[in-house]
Amino acid sequence: MILFGSIADSLAIILGSFAGIILRNINEQTKDTVTKGIGLGIIILAVQMGIQATSFILIIISICLGGLIGEWLKIEDSMARFGMFLENRFARGNTNFSEGFVTATLIFVIGSMGIIGAIESGVSGNHQTLLTKAVMDGFMASMLTASLGVGVLFSAVPVLIYQGAITLFARFIIQYVPEDLLAIIMSQISVIGGLMILGIGLNILNLTKIRISNFLPGILVLITLLTIQYYYF
Repeated sequence: MILFGSIADSLAIILGSFAGIILRNINEQTKDTVTKGIGLGIIILAVQMGIQATSFILIIISICLGGLIGEWLKIEDSMARFGMFLENRFARGNTNFSEGFVTATLIFVIGSMGIIGAIESGVSGNHQTLLTKAVMDGFMASMLTASLGVGVLFSAVPVLIYQGAITLFARFIIQYVPEDLLAIIMSQISVIGGLMILGIGLNILNLTKIRISNFLPGILVLITLLTIQYYYF
């Protein structure tokens, strides 16, 4: 089944979230420690992703232009409103619901692992990368739910839509993309994703309040710039 990997990843997030609900009974000090641990782990992941950069100029241009587009489109505000809608519908009175939904969604969708895994599923039917991501996301979901609440559970929906769409797109389009261009795009998506994940880690540690969602268009900007560079320079 072409969407098996994406479905498995979403189910892992749901199961991990239910495990996290059980862990929510731990005291606030322990929750704070777990949350800070997640933040530190995310920062290490971001650094690991960022060291693959081959052109910091393109990365900076992409993330800045992406930020401008994201602010214009008000992506962060839209995600927050959607999180509040879910909160009012399913978890009235849970003040962390929206934060948990937005934070978890960004963590699970940003980064090259989901993109590469989704492309592999679409092109070759190989779901190994997404299944590996599912194990990681399930554990992360349990920790995030324990500290940020049940909003994390609902991030499984955008993850399924996001990765499923990439898989279906790859099935029909990827045959027209040169393999070397694809390799370049994947490695640099990892870098810009690493910058965004670094921002998430800093936010979790309460060191910053960066509107990470508004940088998401930077991924599309980077893909466009890399494609232009590949064909014309």
